Amino acid sequence: MPDVIEPAAETVERREGPYGEVVLRRRGGHFEIIANGCFLMDTSDGRSERLLIRAALDALTGGAATDPAQTDPASTGPTSAGGDRPEPVGGPSVLIGGLGVGFSLAEAAAEPRWGRITVVERERAVVDWHRDGPLAPFSAGALDDPRVDVVERDLLDHLRGAHGAHDALCLDIDNGPDWTVTESNDSLYSPGGLAGCLRALAPEGVLAVWSARPSTRFEDALRAAGFAEVQTIPVPVARGVPDAVHLARRPSGPT
Repeated sequence: MPDVIEPAAETVERREGPYGEVVLRRRGGHFEIIANGCFLMDTSDGRSERLLIRAALDALTGGAATDPAQTDPASTGPTSAGGDRPEPVGGPSVLIGGLGVGFSLAEAAAEPRWGRITVVERERAVVDWHRDGPLAPFSAGALDDPRVDVVERDLLDHLRGAHGAHDALCLDIDNGPDWTVTESNDSLYSPGGLAGCLRALAPEGVLAVWSARPSTRFEDALRAAGFAEVQTIPVPVARGVPDAVHLARRPSGPT
């Protein structure tokens, strides 16, 4: 069987920001985000990014995370949050670390059980591409949801002042704990960074971290930081090792 020839990538926009260069590229019918020359994510398959949100909510509400193998890949493209958007309610609050191509935010906004939805994105270019640019269809208008608050700030800086503020942290700012986009991001997965995640969660809150590959080293680091109920959900991909969603819970009581 002959190899599939991928279409050439076309640069849509290139920007220099405080953390380096960020590029939006189009390849065929899909878009890619490149940060400092490192491929970050694209719009070809959003199953694992959506699972990041569903798994956190299921863990909070006592449900079972959807089996990613049973997810229809055709359903991972742009979707609408649909109808009248829910007003902010007293449901669990979620912080989404990294706006990316918008799959995680669209998943959260389409779920009425979430209360406050905070998106922390440090790259102004990425926010602009969703507000009135090529990525707007992929976040499905979720930036207009009254529950959604977009914070343009570095995630680590934001977490330092978020003690007990969130019921769930859903983080997707790198290719995973073992493959960071910038060297400074390594500190998020360090003992100090994970301690900050623990403090930012309410008691019994849930941490969900996206990764391009499962990491037993990261599982050990979560346990060492004081997290409980550590588990990894693999997400099959077309080629190579599966993506993964790492889940962990903050125990009740003081940290």
